Amino acid sequence: MSVAAAPPARARRLALLVLAVLAGVALVTLLTATGALADTQDPAGPVAPTDPTAPVDPSAPANPGGAGVAVSINGPNDAPNGAIVTLLAVTVLAVAPSLLLMLTSFTKIFVVLALTRNALGLTTVPPNQVLAGLALFLSIFVMGPVLGSINDVALQPFLDGDITISTAVELGSAPLREFLLAHTREEDIALMTRAAGMDNPAEAALTPMGTLVPAFMISELRAAFVIGFVVFVPFLIIDLVTSAALMSMGMMMLPPVMVSLPFKILLFVLVDGWGLIITALVTSYQAT
Repeated sequence: MSVAAAPPARARRLALLVLAVLAGVALVTLLTATGALADTQDPAGPVAPTDPTAPVDPSAPANPGGAGVAVSINGPNDAPNGAIVTLLAVTVLAVAPSLLLMLTSFTKIFVVLALTRNALGLTTVPPNQVLAGLALFLSIFVMGPVLGSINDVALQPFLDGDITISTAVELGSAPLREFLLAHTREEDIALMTRAAGMDNPAEAALTPMGTLVPAFMISELRAAFVIGFVVFVPFLIIDLVTSAALMSMGMMMLPPVMVSLPFKILLFVLVDGWGLIITALVTSYQAT
């Protein structure tokens, strides 16, 4: 008689993680609804019932006592409700990886670093975690002015209660749109516009975000592969010279990679390869 195997530990951990996330979302939603409804209550207490036969005062408000419940996302002093801010923060954290890949310089930097590692002939050194961490902090450095502008013109005024969330989104997208347009080729914008079946915009600044974001990613990938080609050329020459030398000496059974790898690493260290590549990546965004 066969007994069904117990679910693996990884599946149990995944199930517990999913349940924890769902519980957190439910708790945040409950706090949001409770805080929003509490802000709409009248501190003066319940309103006494009115006599339907009494004459109507034309100067009285049309809806005395708040006959309907108006849900507001603002707390005291017109500042956003704390639960609403928490919910927005959780939402942003959920989509943060996608935003990092699509709207920042992370993709280009990571691809260039990975191509450099492959050009050296090293498949696992440096590991992907190191390359991703370096690309992340370089992206934060490159995007610093843009993030600072978004914080000054949109985030802080919204947290202070000076503007609404729709106005904050509109104001915050302006610096980001300017960054995307500065590093997106017009050919890629035209490509995505034709793919979407839309008319070409009168000027690049009027390009919708739905078209601008994929065009920006295409431009970033193209630039990354151009830099990768330039990085590959000197190492390819070393491989060719090493292979020709081994063939001329009759050492056909010796893999050329074993001989060329130390020379490629030596060349990369002598010319300060990592410094040159990182400098080229950072200055490519500062040039515009």
